[in-house]
Amino acid sequence: MRTVPETYLAGEDDLPAVAALAAEARDDSPTGAQLGAQETDRLLEHLSVLLAAGGHVLVAKLDGQVVGVVLGRVVAAYLFAQHASLYLDMLFVAPRARRHGVGHALLRAATELAAQHECHDIYSAPVPGNRGVQRFLARLGFAPAAGHRVASVAALQRRIAAEAARDGAPAGRRSARGGLEDLIARRRRARSVMESGPIDMRPVGGGAPSRRRPAKAG
Repeated sequence: MRTVPETYLAGEDDLPAVAALAAEARDDSPTGAQLGAQETDRLLEHLSVLLAAGGHVLVAKLDGQVVGVVLGRVVAAYLFAQHASLYLDMLFVAPRARRHGVGHALLRAATELAAQHECHDIYSAPVPGNRGVQRFLARLGFAPAAGHRVASVAALQRRIAAEAARDGAPAGRRSARGGLEDLIARRRRARSVMESGPIDMRPVGGGAPSRRRPAKAG
């Protein structure tokens, strides 16, 4: 008889097992070195902060052991979104427990959590490089939504300073008013082209020679 996974919202007592799974997820990814620290104490600290800030940790148990986890945050409606969403920071099932319905059970619990908070959408950020999770989400209807770009603070500061110096203005002192005026001017130029109709491409003063009508005989 196949064991049915048990899912529930984790508490403080479950966090050590969740931290161990998070470390396992890091090792399971080809880009694991980019995912941050693996030390259990640091992972426990992050998980405690997530719970204290109103985040959600869903776990799945199989045969009495925690074998799957979802870390989620409810993102309220904001300027570019009219409705709340559930954002899944991590979805991971231990390799030994895969193909036992654990992933489906976790997402079922996540959809129930989203419905409780009146979320319209669920966003997922799979562990980088984990193609198995990518395929799993795609089968369940998750589609690409947007691409993230990342830059370190130090690198971004250097690049902004370099571009500001190139443009002849001290870093951090470029006029916001000047940038706005430049944007307005460019929009006006574009609008004037669109409203003026076809553009006469003939050189000024160098149009095609006119045909002179022959003088009528007196």
